[in-house]
Amino acid sequence: MSSAETDPIPTTQPEAGTALLASGDRPAVWASGLVKSYGPTVALAGLDLHVAAGETVALLGPNGAGKSTTIGLLLGLLSPARGQVQVYGRSPSQAVAGGLVGAMLQDAGLMPGVRVGELLAMVRGLYPRPLPLDELAAIADLGPLLGRRADRLSGGQGQRVRFAAAIAGDPLLLVLDEPTAAMDVQARRNFWAQIHAFAGRGRTVLFATHYLHEADGAADRVVVIADGRKVADGPPAAIKANFGDQQVRFTLRQGSPALLAALDGVRTVEHDHARVTLHTSDPDATVRALVRSDLQWSGLEVGGPDLETSFLRLLGDQS
Repeated sequence: MSSAETDPIPTTQPEAGTALLASGDRPAVWASGLVKSYGPTVALAGLDLHVAAGETVALLGPNGAGKSTTIGLLLGLLSPARGQVQVYGRSPSQAVAGGLVGAMLQDAGLMPGVRVGELLAMVRGLYPRPLPLDELAAIADLGPLLGRRADRLSGGQGQRVRFAAAIAGDPLLLVLDEPTAAMDVQARRNFWAQIHAFAGRGRTVLFATHYLHEADGAADRVVVIADGRKVADGPPAAIKANFGDQQVRFTLRQGSPALLAALDGVRTVEHDHARVTLHTSDPDATVRALVRSDLQWSGLEVGGPDLETSFLRLLGDQS
């Protein structure tokens, strides 16, 4: 689809100083029919993506699905071969130049030889309405790091500084590409607490991640991309309900594992030594069949579908 064939959205553009007041009148992201190739490799094949102001949206997909290309287009770093993309009613480059967008990208380096406070002061100077430095440090939990050299930080500390740099201009939209890749478990928890606090100020967050539990816990919506196309879009609970199974877990004490697949409702069986997970379309029927069987088991747990199982099934349905 060419850009001329897509339905236009309102193009009245606010002045930078009135962007906060007008942001609710238009979507944060509006993209239609995006096509992008690198030589013979098709990265995007007609992608549509709409993000409402104030939403937190996760982009999921296997390697090569087109997530990073999508982010590049939203930031004005790339241009589509076909299709349209607007950010708060502006072109991506205009939105970035106006301070409406902040980004935290994979493998973004920190300037060597400068202290964190100096780095953030420089970044703040690039924007018309930057956050005060003390507020910025509090949001990103930088504390004593302001006096440290930026090139002498741990992976998690560096990511906190990158986060601070991304929000230094007080953007309406924050774009994150694999933001917790260098963090340990505790650092990830702290980071997402900061993101929740940022989003709680009415800001929009769009992030790509390979950690499905992060998408499940942090996102209002999940958009799944495969082969450059959107294959699912909805709240995590809806994705799990549509593509996932309920799970029945227990420890198998005695009996033939081959009998498990024949229990009522069971779709697939997973084994982790003696611990068994049954993926089932009807957990009640599965538990009743398990009780009636000659199998000996203990430690029964019944749980809802997880996003990882739903994601894998969804991608399998596309192949």
